[in-house]
Amino acid sequence: MRINPTKSPNTQTLIHALNTQAHEIVDTTEEYDSIVEAAKDKRLVLIGEASHGTKEFYHTRAQITQRLIEECGFDAIAVEADWPDAYAINRFVSTTAPTISAEEALAVFERFPTWMWANAEVLSFVEWLSAFNQSPSLFATNRTRPVGFYGLDLYSMSTSIHAVVEYLEGVDPDAAERARQRYACLDHFIDDPQAYGQATEFGLVKSCEQEIIEQLIEMRHKAYDYMKLNGFVAGDEYFCAEQNAKLVRNAETYYRSIYRGRQSSWNIRDQHMYETLKDLAGHVSRQQQHPARLIVWAHNSHVGNAAATEMSRRHELNIGQLVRESFGEDALHIGFSTCRGTVSAASNWDAPIEKKRVRAPLPDSYEDVFHRVNFDNFYVNLRENNEATELLREPRLQRAIGVIYRPESERTSHYFYACLPQQFDFIIHFDETSAVEPLDIPVHWHRGELDETYPSGL
Repeated sequence: MRINPTKSPNTQTLIHALNTQAHEIVDTTEEYDSIVEAAKDKRLVLIGEASHGTKEFYHTRAQITQRLIEECGFDAIAVEADWPDAYAINRFVSTTAPTISAEEALAVFERFPTWMWANAEVLSFVEWLSAFNQSPSLFATNRTRPVGFYGLDLYSMSTSIHAVVEYLEGVDPDAAERARQRYACLDHFIDDPQAYGQATEFGLVKSCEQEIIEQLIEMRHKAYDYMKLNGFVAGDEYFCAEQNAKLVRNAETYYRSIYRGRQSSWNIRDQHMYETLKDLAGHVSRQQQHPARLIVWAHNSHVGNAAATEMSRRHELNIGQLVRESFGEDALHIGFSTCRGTVSAASNWDAPIEKKRVRAPLPDSYEDVFHRVNFDNFYVNLRENNEATELLREPRLQRAIGVIYRPESERTSHYFYACLPQQFDFIIHFDETSAVEPLDIPVHWHRGELDETYPSGL
């Protein structure tokens, strides 16, 4: 995509057009009827977020997802979380009579950033999904299995290794011993995979790639034997174990790539998430005996079409682009936006969570334009052919806040150019948002950051 950023002379015209085309949001789920209607015949619905720590994004995403499950028969949710952690939630929501609470199930998210999934909004959704899977409504739309909750990400190399060995211990102890021997190559780095990546890239240790690939190949050769042990449950558990083995393979590649540059590691990660999504769709389709329909929860930067953003200049791709290229009209992409408020985020990786104040958007950015629309909260159907969507095609700055938020360097660390109607099918804007509430709230989170006017008061 060619982007020529200039100060737009069309901003006022765009604001006027949005005042006539935007759908105001007050506070009812029925207000998303147009989104649900657009999604009813899709295989995939990708729902984003403009930050990993905003309550309104999580809440609305859950509202839309509940309607897609109840009214449209969607089969599973795949989220930007590590496979083994999310699979623990899948076991909880799929169990007929859970022996633990939803909050205890979410305690599995114990590594940074814990608040991304262990928060009040996800807790509420997981409780709802567990109740739905135990209700007669489950099979009202041609389902033969519970609605699942799965992870797409690849950071859990250590946890996934343990999960593979634990699975094999139960079905094939000799194979479990061979897995231990192969994975022993990583023993010195099991709790610090980034150090492994650095050591291999600088030639200090041998790569474990061959041993990890051999482990995955052996599991695949024995897949049929493992799956026939106990019917449906065995098939599900084998699929989980194989995904963990694939995660170890891709994570090993990822950690070696992070010392080669952002583009390489970013693409490996998003390709892994896309491959996992395809594997999951195939698995659920085989179990349901009809094409699976999945909902994806991830950041805007993962579910929007990267080809419509500045990312394409850096030769970066993402799940949204790969889905757009493979599924086309069978997928729906939904993004979020906010102007100001508070957000749960850290100042550095692995640093404590803080309730940070979101700065007012940069002039002429998408967020700034949306702030000047007559409605505080609204959504826009970007698939409609009208003046608003045509004017939104002009590339503008768009803000992205991840688990780290650094207001002092916001322009360089949190903004990039995008063409919104090529990036998403719908955009949902909340003008003022609030920080998502972590389940394990540290004392300092309540304090928030210092006022922007500190220390002078100006």
